[in-house]
Amino acid sequence: MKRILIAIMTLAALTACGNKAAGVKEPVRKDIGVQLYSVREILGSGEAIKPVLKQLADLGYTAVEAAGYSDGKIYGLDPAAYKAAVEEAGLQSLSTHVNKYISKEELESGDFTESLKWWDECIAAHKVAGVKYIVMPSMARNLNAKDLKTWCDYFNAVGKKCAEAGILFGYHNHSQEFDKVTDLDEKVYDFMLKNTDPQYVFFEMDVYWACIGRAFPVEYFEKYPGRFKLLHIKDHYDVGVSGMVNFEAIFNNAKTAGVEAIITEVEGHPEGKTIMDVMKSSADYLLGSCFVPVHYGE
Repeated sequence: MKRILIAIMTLAALTACGNKAAGVKEPVRKDIGVQLYSVREILGSGEAIKPVLKQLADLGYTAVEAAGYSDGKIYGLDPAAYKAAVEEAGLQSLSTHVNKYISKEELESGDFTESLKWWDECIAAHKVAGVKYIVMPSMARNLNAKDLKTWCDYFNAVGKKCAEAGILFGYHNHSQEFDKVTDLDEKVYDFMLKNTDPQYVFFEMDVYWACIGRAFPVEYFEKYPGRFKLLHIKDHYDVGVSGMVNFEAIFNNAKTAGVEAIITEVEGHPEGKTIMDVMKSSADYLLGSCFVPVHYGE
């Protein structure tokens, strides 16, 4: 009986990883998003995005995060047309990166009413585009505590606007968020996590940039459980190749983090490879790794 149980467990593990030895010809389909910034050099705009979207779907990606919003359009398309193009490729219109910095005057006064007006059109457009998450990908650097608190108040206000439209609002880090506030003995990222309302602001941790900032993603998951609804899964180039990011530990603690979806992002490609080569190897790594779940939030 013990041998039978071991055999069953081994077969289940192999099947979960899409191992051909288990009789599975193709890797298991998993929920793996892709940040379209990764393919910016070939993506184009308008109808030109369609063949690239199809290529990404064929590689095993299942959802997209946009990074091309401007003046009510996404990659030059009306929001409904963008959503249709994404879905035509067999992908989900999951999330988007948009930036609206508060002005120097707003930062000094603490009144960011004018910047909030910009969000009305932005949120409405992405509501039509079908996204579930809107993310700010960066903010001003080298802030003191007073100015950083104003930014946090701004994010809370934007998050409330998004929530009213049924969309979740988050912030995406680079490495500088793991520097200290200029006049406090506290990291910017920790200050932001403490001064944003979990009801209105989540965090999309970019695990690569966290490591570059000498931070440990799992420590943040444990310290601020449930705050990280999205993760940017990134490496120096191909995901899983450099060895500098402990992806297994990150995925094993995804439930603690509160992860609802992952987004693969590639900054570029090494000499001798195309961007699609890197996108394929990254997808293959995630599809073939046992520790990467099929779905999230279950």
